[in-house]
Amino acid sequence: MTYSNSLLRADVAALPAYTPGARPENSPGPKGGGFIHSVMPESGPVKLSSNENPYLPLPTVLQAIEQASHEINRYPDLNAALLLAELAAKYGVSEDQIVCGNGSVAVLAHLLAAVVSPGDEVIYPWRSFEAYPICVSVAHGVSVKVPITDHGAHDLAAIAAAITPRTKVVIVCSPNNPTGTAINRDEFVAFMDNLRPGIMVILDEAYAEFVRDPNAVDGIPLLSKYPNLVTLRTMSKAYGLAGLRIGFAIGDPTLIAGVRAVATPFGVNALAQAAAVAALQPAAERVASARVAAIVAERTRVVDGLRRQGWQVPDAQGNFVWLPLGHEAKAFAEAAKTEGMLVRPFDDDGVNGGVRITISEGAANNNFLAFAARHLPS
Repeated sequence: MTYSNSLLRADVAALPAYTPGARPENSPGPKGGGFIHSVMPESGPVKLSSNENPYLPLPTVLQAIEQASHEINRYPDLNAALLLAELAAKYGVSEDQIVCGNGSVAVLAHLLAAVVSPGDEVIYPWRSFEAYPICVSVAHGVSVKVPITDHGAHDLAAIAAAITPRTKVVIVCSPNNPTGTAINRDEFVAFMDNLRPGIMVILDEAYAEFVRDPNAVDGIPLLSKYPNLVTLRTMSKAYGLAGLRIGFAIGDPTLIAGVRAVATPFGVNALAQAAAVAALQPAAERVASARVAAIVAERTRVVDGLRRQGWQVPDAQGNFVWLPLGHEAKAFAEAAKTEGMLVRPFDDDGVNGGVRITISEGAANNNFLAFAARHLPS
């Protein structure tokens, strides 16, 4: 062990690294002019590995960024007041119920920092979003992973059974990343009704705009009933602002005030605030909704095509699909790369291993379907 390593907390030194979706080698990013950018660079592989929105930013959003860039010598608004006002109006809540951060992952970390004491248990499904174990460890919490079902769904009964006197937080993800399944509303309400006092529930809804299951949970209408419930949202996916990092939590004002107290000051930069406000204007919202609808239509087409080929595909409610490949996940991803497609393998354990494929535009999705047909497990 080096001297520098000895300075680290033992649990931090043991943390797994967050693994981003693969990027094309030496990629400079999208080369402007196109409406959709699936290929990066133009002659390189199709990037289906990061659940990004394939559509280029709206001109009004780019104009807002350009205008805000003239004042980057100034600190941004500490509380993102203009953005809070837009979000409060959109979701029908008060501004003191919302806190913004540098992506929903940062807001999650702030939530845990505000609530978790050393040794407190944090329960979450597994497999789910890979940042959960990292955030829990950094907050000095103890991870309790509850296996998802064979169909990639949350097992809320098993999560309830895992609660102990040391449990402080339960995280659930709907739609679940990376498997894509959404939590049933009635099952979630029953879970909340039977939860003992003193446990915060974080409902991670990063892909809420893509949900089309009428029976899926929506956290916003439930906030008034459950003061221990917080919903996490993001503008990275549906609004295509992944590169600017805008996430937010909505919950009880007391909890939200605690998050603000521990959050990094000026954590939402000025360009991100300006872009998010522009993206929430009525005309831009209409375009975003139309783009989400197009992605959902492509998702349905891809899922139907995969199932006709013989794949077992869980219900897909995000902007991606999941193939439960177990130990074959990495080999499948490597084969896809050789044929010009970057997908996201999760292969650290064979039971929950699989490949997540982001929904893109039609030609890229057609290429993936053709590839999948040639690589159906025997």
